Amino acid sequence: MFLTLAPLKGFTEAPYRNAAAAFFTGFDAAMAPFVVTIQGRKYPNSHLKDLLPENNQGWSVIPQVLTNDAAGFIKLAGRLSDLGYDTVNWNLGCPFPRMAKKNRGSGLLPDPERIDRILDQVLSKTSVRLSIKTRIGRFAPEEMDTLMPVFNRYPLAELIVHPRTGIQMYSGEPDLATFANCLERSKNPVAYNGDINTVADFRTLVDRFSSVDRWMLGRGALADPFLPGKIKGLDIPHADKLDIIRRFHDRLFSAYAEMLSGPSHLGDKMKGFWLYLSRSFEDGRKILKKIQKTRKTDHYTDVVKHFFDSGPTWI
Repeated sequence: MFLTLAPLKGFTEAPYRNAAAAFFTGFDAAMAPFVVTIQGRKYPNSHLKDLLPENNQGWSVIPQVLTNDAAGFIKLAGRLSDLGYDTVNWNLGCPFPRMAKKNRGSGLLPDPERIDRILDQVLSKTSVRLSIKTRIGRFAPEEMDTLMPVFNRYPLAELIVHPRTGIQMYSGEPDLATFANCLERSKNPVAYNGDINTVADFRTLVDRFSSVDRWMLGRGALADPFLPGKIKGLDIPHADKLDIIRRFHDRLFSAYAEMLSGPSHLGDKMKGFWLYLSRSFEDGRKILKKIQKTRKTDHYTDVVKHFFDSGPTWI
């Protein structure tokens, strides 16, 4: 099986990917959070900092592009190819209204003809392989009835399906019946993405979709970074996990401290980290509440040190 870390804007940028790859097993690749196209401009290193080869160690990285502009996509794909990337992902799944209202991400799904035109232009004028990460529609799963024939017209590296609509965001149950339909109809390799939070979740999905060998994990892996390894039978002794998590945290904290200006930015970044990680600790809500109340870096580090020194229970 092939496991990919999902792209989560604000969470899984290069510092997180590098630190996680140094301490945890299981993932075969990581998809970077999306880069937007820029009309009529070149793509300077500052715009692609997260994707520069020198800033990435560990897992193989797949760049993701968020756009509704074929010309910009072609130019950006060329720049990414120059950086050494042979596969690029097109984000047709972002559910957030700010993007969707601009006809980007899942906001483009109600317009399969436009998607068709963009695919035709991009694949005819670039050398990179293209994958797509999609929702099952913006407003309704029936949108897949017109989208799948479009996707099938092109040789995609893979079609990554999150079986929710865009307007669902992350609420409600994944529509596994529609995913099954996508799997049956797709001429391209299909990967599953969504709500894999435990090994039990994964096994339930494998039992139902035995032909799928590509899986994407996001929030479940942020909460439990050992999860990909456990899925592959590469889990480590429970007694060692707290020390690994602590060293992982310290490396991540140092990496963010080097790149972020001001204690408030660093604090906000680490609070986001604990929003997920706290879920894997017994009484995790208590440490999350304490961390969210910190305002200064010294206070934050004292709270975290005391927490780890107290021998918390990793669940």
